[in-house]
Amino acid sequence: MARTVFCQKLQKEAEGLGFQLYPGEIGEKIFNNISKEAWAQWQHKQTMLINEKHLNMMDPEHRTFLEEQMVGFLFENKDVEIEGYRPPEK
Repeated sequence: MARTVFCQKLQKEAEGLGFQLYPGEIGEKIFNNISKEAWAQWQHKQTMLINEKHLNMMDPEHRTFLEEQMVGFLFENKDVEIEGYRPPEK
């Protein structure tokens, strides 16, 4: 049986993550308050950010930047600014 959480990003009850995917307090907060669907949206944005900004996950500054973007996206309703990326026209 899948666990449900009230997703802070999507503002609705939704299927939660199967396990904590991110370390520490932030990871716990994500596990308890972010749905699988919202996490998938973040993963998509994260991939674009890493590629666009040529982030190196071995670089602590890059990891900090990515974490700030993640927290903003998941909890503060901030969109991720990706230069050079234009959403497809509707």
